[in-house]
Amino acid sequence: MDRTARPQFDEITLRPIGQVVSLRGELTDDHWGEVPAVIRLDGAVYGEESLSGLTDFSHLEVVFHFHRVPEDEIESGARHPRGNPDWPVVGIFAQRGKNRPNRLGVSRCTLVKVDGLDVHVLGLDAVDGTPVLDIKPYLHEFGPRGELRQPQWATELVAQYY
Repeated sequence: MDRTARPQFDEITLRPIGQVVSLRGELTDDHWGEVPAVIRLDGAVYGEESLSGLTDFSHLEVVFHFHRVPEDEIESGARHPRGNPDWPVVGIFAQRGKNRPNRLGVSRCTLVKVDGLDVHVLGLDAVDGTPVLDIKPYLHEFGPRGELRQPQWATELVAQYY
């Protein structure tokens, strides 16, 4: 296997399905659990039927773009998570920070209600204006199978996250 070979594609184009509307506009790391937000779908592309059946689910997985992270701040190697020297240097793919290649975020949040093209949620860790790329209902069966393992530093990092 040639590990230096580049993929046969150079670019993937994604179009946002909507954006986050939230009172939280600051890029902060913690206390997202009770933050209400609305995912407002693009009405020029989507109708209310695109959300039909969504309220049968309690939780969602939301894929979004960290649009406010400048390209020159993207990490591709290893670093201390959150710059904390008390935690080990780990690769960007061993952490969930926003300064990652492609600037993609994935969040599980609580579905509160659907009102027209507005999806009301709690605990979505995305700020006001964030482009939303996809919404999926969270299904229990897609959760981890077997025992979950994570290092102590990761537990410390998310202790105040929600």
